[in-house]
Amino acid sequence: MQEYFEANRRHWDEVVPIHMRSGLYDVDSFRAGRSKLKPVERDELREVRGKTLLHLQCHFGLDTLSWAREGAIVTGVDFSEQAIEAARALAAEIGIDARFILSEAYSLPAKLDEKFDIVFTSYGAICWLPDIRRWSKVVARFLKPGGTFYMVEFHPVCGIFDDDPTATDLHIRYPYFNSGEPIRTEEDGTYADRSAKVANRLNYSWPHPTSEVITSLIEAGLQIEFFHEFPFTTEHWFPFMEELGERGWRLTKQDGSVPLMYSIKATKPA
Repeated sequence: MQEYFEANRRHWDEVVPIHMRSGLYDVDSFRAGRSKLKPVERDELREVRGKTLLHLQCHFGLDTLSWAREGAIVTGVDFSEQAIEAARALAAEIGIDARFILSEAYSLPAKLDEKFDIVFTSYGAICWLPDIRRWSKVVARFLKPGGTFYMVEFHPVCGIFDDDPTATDLHIRYPYFNSGEPIRTEEDGTYADRSAKVANRLNYSWPHPTSEVITSLIEAGLQIEFFHEFPFTTEHWFPFMEELGERGWRLTKQDGSVPLMYSIKATKPA
């Protein structure tokens, strides 16, 4: 497993500066004051002002810092040293008070001894983790009694289809269920810049059905408040999609027939 993690770490370290320059992340507009939070999480996770918020797998911190602008007291965590350095530099540059910790998610309890009002994670995070039950225990470990866990993620149904730029319709390419074995992929670029040339092309991911995620959170002692599914997504997954403005993208073929995103809100009993 360490081999998989190290390959992923090398890949993410390399793509940080590419993402910092990309139009997808648009760091310049963030510097100018624009929030990087999407409508779904802004509508569903409210009343963060004055609350402590732990953001797991925060990349280089745009969403973390956006929550800080909403009034939260934020801590971001990521396993990429390049990402954490970029997040700290960006926070200092624009004068936002935020803490960033270098840690792989499973190792965080050995590095941080606090509890938070909110634990948050979003968009393409959990596919890099092989063991969701272990991850759920980490989530529960860092929540205060009465605290809120909120996640918004790409739907695993969306992840089973061929996402090649030449795809013309929905065709199954990847597994839905987690066999324990990773999906091995090699890409020249990155989702934020397909034209970029990446030396560390190899990465490993794991599919996690929604049933696995929900059950693991319940087993960790959390109470599910809601589970929502959406027929749109924040990322341009397939060539046959059209933009919906701030909400993201929808399918132009099979539109509305498959879930593309989901969200979960849960609480830790007081």
